[in-house]
This record gives sequence, structure tokens and C-alpha cells, in this order.
Amino acid sequence: MLGQFFHKAKLALADREIRGRVLFVIGALALFRLLAAIPVPGVDKVALANFFANNQFFGLLNIFSGGGLSSLSIVMLGVGPYITSSIIMQLATIIFPAVKDAYFEEGETGRAKFIQWSRLLTIPLAILQSIGFLFLLESQGVVSSLSAVSFVANIAVIAAGSLFLMWLGELVTEFGIGNGVSLIIFAGIMARVPTGLGQTLFAANAAQIPAYLAFLALAFAMTYAVVVVSDAERSIPIAYARAVRGAAMSQGAATYLPIRLLQAGVIPIIFALSLLLVPQMALSVLAGLHVGFAQGASLWYSAFLSDPWRYGSAYFALVVLFTYFYTAVTFEPSRVAENLQKSGAFVPGVRPGRETEAYIGAVVNRVTLPGAVFLGLLAVAPSVVQGLTGVTTLVLGGTALLIVVQVVLDLVQKLDAQISLREY
Repeated sequence: MLGQFFHKAKLALADREIRGRVLFVIGALALFRLLAAIPVPGVDKVALANFFANNQFFGLLNIFSGGGLSSLSIVMLGVGPYITSSIIMQLATIIFPAVKDAYFEEGETGRAKFIQWSRLLTIPLAILQSIGFLFLLESQGVVSSLSAVSFVANIAVIAAGSLFLMWLGELVTEFGIGNGVSLIIFAGIMARVPTGLGQTLFAANAAQIPAYLAFLALAFAMTYAVVVVSDAERSIPIAYARAVRGAAMSQGAATYLPIRLLQAGVIPIIFALSLLLVPQMALSVLAGLHVGFAQGASLWYSAFLSDPWRYGSAYFALVVLFTYFYTAVTFEPSRVAENLQKSGAFVPGVRPGRETEAYIGAVVNRVTLPGAVFLGLLAVAPSVVQGLTGVTTLVLGGTALLIVVQVVLDLVQKLDAQISLREY
């Protein structure tokens, strides 16, 4: 296996186009990390460090910003607004028939239109999130009080940084290898690993060595589980009717319909984080406007997010709920059954039409349950470890680990596909 790896690496470096794509990805990620090191004006670094140390929720949110939020850089929102707009557009395919027709019926033209709508929606989302974060950070003393001109200027800079990363991610997808948005998040996560390791080793003492060893074993077990579950699928056998041509009869082909265990990927985690973030942002804005009840409610909600057990329980429940919800949104058994029937395919032992739809729906529901529970446990693993051991300097949480593994697997598969194409 090692020899095969070096053989593939040699082929990749020898091919001019693949080498150019790899170098483009490296250059784009280097530019992103450079921008992530430029903070917005007026940041109190000590207050910022204390804020993130005492609030694991914003530590998770920092993952999807690509690490820019922890330094309050000009790209502090990361690709979060673009991800949120993409999710909203996918939900719109259920609510608005015109959007659904554009996405499913119009082919590549419809998908291009869908992506363009997502880009346009990113603009107001980036502005709103910039306003909410600035109010929140100002109320926590992380950012000094800003004048009206400085406040508007910071909003413009932060929103522009998010839009720039959206554009950069799309360039990486087109001219590089892999999904650009995922690679930006991946780069932000991996950039935090050396700092996290240093903090962990510096804070370690003899009494905590068993806890760190247990965490190391848990990290290896979680990595193995994520790799296995990411590729796990339930295969539904599919057969095709026999074709009659003149006096000859040809045997119908047999294949299968894969139902992935993690059908929704990390989207339910993003849903859950967004839902938990909305009250915090709204209360911070209202407190900044000196609304009477908002100050006390904001303090209570901040304490709730800082409690690893209460926050972890709500987070787990939301992840499981949204896993079912998003799977129902993106995977329609009725559409699959209809497409099978149109192509002359069927599930052996199941009648085409409604019975096939019901059968596929039942399989999806059964497969989604272990996937949802696994995703929920992975999401709350850092909260559980923190609550049991008191260790707060975790290098990678479950959510970050899931993203890293899935991005690496996807990158390896696409790179291997590029190499295999040139071999043939």
C-alpha cells in the first residue's frame, strides 16, 4: 500500500495539470490564512481569549468560520453566511415550487441559477451576522465602543471578507482539486492544531495525565469510527426488466441504490448551531439598543451556552432532529421510485410505484437513526469530555474531526480520480 501511495504521488507531481491544481489550492489557502491573521480594529486580545475559553459554543462556531472568529480577523465570518444561504435555498426547494423546478428540472442551467441565488442571499446574511457579532462582542468588552462611522466600516470590512472567501472557495472548486468551501474550513481547523497542542502540553500536570491518555485513546477511536461511518451505506438491490429485441431476449442488468448512513453530512450540525446562535445574536442586538428585558435574558442565555451539560443536551437533540429533517428534505423516496419506474428498474420483490416508495422510505428512516445518533454523539463529545475531566484545551472536537476526515477522504478520492484518468 505504501508503494502504491508513492507511485500515485509521483504521478501527481509529474503531471503538469495536476501539479498546477495542487499549487493553486495551496496558494489560495495560504492567502486565506494571511487574511485570517489581520484583526479588525479595537480588539482586546485578553478579553477575546477569555470569551472563547469560557464558551464552547462559540468555539464550535469558530470551526465554520475557518478559524477567523477566534482572532476577530477581517474574515471572521468565514464561509458561514454562504453555507447558511445554501441551506436556505435547499429548504426553499420544498416551500417554493419555482425554486424546486429550477433546481431539479432545468439541469445545469437551473443549478447555475440556484448557485447565483445563493450568492446573492449571502450578501444580506453576511451584513446581518456582522451587525449581530459586533453588538455581541461589544457587550462582552471584547471590542471597544465604536463610533457610528467605525461601526459601519467594520460591518463593511467583515461582510466583504466573507464574500471574498465565498469567491475564493468557488475558484478553488473550479481550478483546484476538491470542494473549495470545505477546504477553507479544513485549513482553519488544521491551523489551530499546533496552538491547541501547545496549550494542552503547557497546561498538563501529573494529575491530568490519565485524562489526557484517555482523551488520546478516544480521539483514535473517534477517528476510526468517522472513517468507517463516512463510507458506510445500505445497498438496496435494483434490477432492470429484460429487453426484447426481435426474437432475442437480453437479461436485464442488476445494480443497487446506495443509502448513506450519514446522508446529511455535517449540515444538521450547522442547522443546530445556527438555531442556537439566533437567540444570542437577537438578544445582543436588543441589549445594545437598551431594551429592558434583553440584558437579563442575554446573561441567562450566555450562562446556558457555557454550561456543558445543558447546552450539550440541547445540542444533541437538535442535531438528531435536524438529521431527520434534512434527510427528508434532500432525499425524496417518491422521486426515486418515480425515476426507477421510468427507467424500467425495480426493487426485487417489491411492486413499482407506491410500494417501492414506501419501502425506500422505510429503509431511509431505519438507516437515518444510527447516523443521527452517531452525529449527535460526535457533536457533543467535547462537552462530555469537558464536563467529566474539566479539560478545556481540546485540540479537535468531534465536529472538527468529522469535517477533517470527510474533506481528506473527498480530496484523496478526487485526486485519485485525476491520476487514474491520466493513467488511462
